Amino acid sequence: AKVIIGLGFRIHRGLLRGIEEGTYFAGYPAMGYANINDVYAPMVLRTVGNLLEDSGYEAVLYQNTSVRLGCGVGKAVAPDMPKPDVFLHFRIAAVICGMGEIGYSKLLLSPRFGPRQRLAFIITDAPLEPDPIYDGPPLCDRCMLCVKECPANAISATNTVKVTIAGREFEWGEIDATKCAAVYQAGTPEYSPFMPDDVARVISSIIGATPQDANSEALTSYTGDIWSYLRNNMPYIRNAWESYHHPAAICGGRGCIRACMIHLEREGKITNQFKSPFRKRKPWRLS
Repeated sequence: AKVIIGLGFRIHRGLLRGIEEGTYFAGYPAMGYANINDVYAPMVLRTVGNLLEDSGYEAVLYQNTSVRLGCGVGKAVAPDMPKPDVFLHFRIAAVICGMGEIGYSKLLLSPRFGPRQRLAFIITDAPLEPDPIYDGPPLCDRCMLCVKECPANAISATNTVKVTIAGREFEWGEIDATKCAAVYQAGTPEYSPFMPDDVARVISSIIGATPQDANSEALTSYTGDIWSYLRNNMPYIRNAWESYHHPAAICGGRGCIRACMIHLEREGKITNQFKSPFRKRKPWRLS
């Protein structure tokens, strides 16, 4: 392979409206996740892939399925080889393709939509001319609202990860994957109207746990299997899987997407602007 082609698919701001106001939670995971990842993006991938292969070049069509398949779950063919399936690091791939920068939240920020896009890729041997990486005005200004408003406390304010891409250093907050995976699906007791009491206790335990807390019920019983636990014990999440084959995403990116988007819009850092502000009143919260 010689080339990677990046494709971005907007998440409509209106799909976050129902979660923001506590009125309609299904739209975001159904249309903002499942429809893009499983319906629209694959159709576009096939169309572009057809063009490449009709021209005599292979096209590896790469949709976003990591939420459901996981990675590194197979058996390596040799001790020094990775376990399959091996997945692209989507955000780094997007930076290589010149689509934007990685913000402190670890999400890709594009100059048009900020954090509001899903990604897909094509790996090909076609000799295409590469685009430069994004070199426009910085998008992430380290406002840290993603950290402050993350209901899972999953983004570290102090520990960071640094990578160098095409000679440029990118840095983001260290992510607690267990906390993120749990709250991404279920929300928290304060922000999910669908959470049974027993699940609320588990979620609260996960949020309050630290990586060093080896005796934590959350880390010994649910780490690595939080997806199955929530699917089996929270009917709303199970119904989401059965209805549109995707997690419920009740959190709605409260910190990493919504808080970031609100800030970028207010500061005029992205070009997709709206007639009225996204947050119109004090955010709701369950007592």
